Amino acid sequence: MYTFFFIHSVSKHTPITKAPTYGNNSCNDDHAHNRDDTSTLLDWNYSFTCLLSSFLLHSVICIFYHRTRNKKPFDSPYTLPSTSPNPTAMSKVDALLKPLQIGKLTLANRFVMAPLTRCRATADHVPTDAMVKYYSDRASFGLILSEATQIQDGYSTFGFEGGIYGDAQVAGWRKVTDAVHAKGGVIFCQLHHGGRAAVPCNLRKELQVVSATTVGILNHKCPGGFAQDGETQPYPAEVHELTPEEIQVHVQLYATAAKNAIAAGFDGVEIHGANGYLIDQFLRDGCNKRTDAYGGSIEKRSRFLLEVVDAVVAAVGADRVGLRISPLNGYNNMSDSDPEALTRYVCKALNSRKLAFLDVLRGDFFTPATGADKWAREAYEGTLFTGMGFELEEAERTVAAKAVDAVVFGTKAIANPDLVARATAGAELNTLDPNTFYTHDDAGYNDYATLA
Repeated sequence: MYTFFFIHSVSKHTPITKAPTYGNNSCNDDHAHNRDDTSTLLDWNYSFTCLLSSFLLHSVICIFYHRTRNKKPFDSPYTLPSTSPNPTAMSKVDALLKPLQIGKLTLANRFVMAPLTRCRATADHVPTDAMVKYYSDRASFGLILSEATQIQDGYSTFGFEGGIYGDAQVAGWRKVTDAVHAKGGVIFCQLHHGGRAAVPCNLRKELQVVSATTVGILNHKCPGGFAQDGETQPYPAEVHELTPEEIQVHVQLYATAAKNAIAAGFDGVEIHGANGYLIDQFLRDGCNKRTDAYGGSIEKRSRFLLEVVDAVVAAVGADRVGLRISPLNGYNNMSDSDPEALTRYVCKALNSRKLAFLDVLRGDFFTPATGADKWAREAYEGTLFTGMGFELEEAERTVAAKAVDAVVFGTKAIANPDLVARATAGAELNTLDPNTFYTHDDAGYNDYATLA
């Protein structure tokens, strides 16, 4: 800055004489006189230029010395990977540590624990004591989103997920929410129906696999960890297409589950509209081939989602309701011909509904496709979450830039119950064990180390 000011002052106050024009008839006394004056000025300018160059070189050397001595290359507020003992840890997460208002609640920070299927409930979908510890150990997250929680009795997607449809399930979740609240945490229940992402062994005998369509999931298999018989198996190739009357029954399943979640002590609910489950099966045209009021245009394909949102809002209040969508994710054999237009339509339709938050998965599990969070930011006027593959450094930059309001962490939340404390301290993160994601005991569930 000082160098710029000095150059500006010299250029402003030093007179400059125009050099003469030389030609065949221009060597007269006047021109000779002007040439002598100009030579004198050029000589002076040459000396001055040398002096100025020395000053500039000295300034550059001083600046470089002070910057390298203080170890702040490029004035970056972030710890460079080469100076960090662990590239996945950092000591500066100021933006992520700021409080955030969602609905009537104030979150202590902007670390959100993703809704993570872990298959630790009973075969009757009652939360266990292990789940009480698991969730309460993560109460330092600004918000916990529960695992995808079964809303219909007898219709399971993951074999051993918690349910929210009966007294026993509500009582089991009450133990979880009480433990989370005792540690100052906030927890929402994710309301889930798998639709065609279900296998017969997980359903009551009188029930059938349903969807927006008759076509089942063709390119993905149900993992053995998601099946009550323990066998990896194909999903049904043909499923039952819900009738308009049956659709209304399912709308009410979400509303009833929302009421049950509040009775179980949850602070709110997140509607699961992502990752190829029932609502997403209506939303995206790679699955939804209907020709009635629930298929065809984006508006019609979004109808089921918006009816569910309105029913849940009527049941528990908009300030207690969030929504998750994944317009780009190909999981469960999903695709859409225009995911950007779909995202923008849904976002604009939600603006008037004033939900607590919208949670948008930014990309795809299988390809580099990304950008759904950016479409949502441009179209959605409320509080926005995003997730999928964030390292702490990127999460901090993203929130600091106000590209989103909070970041949802999945695998880091699994392996680091105290992720907030580790991120704040710049401590090393635990090593993840993917082999225990969907097993049924404490290994890889409640045995990850904490700092304290």
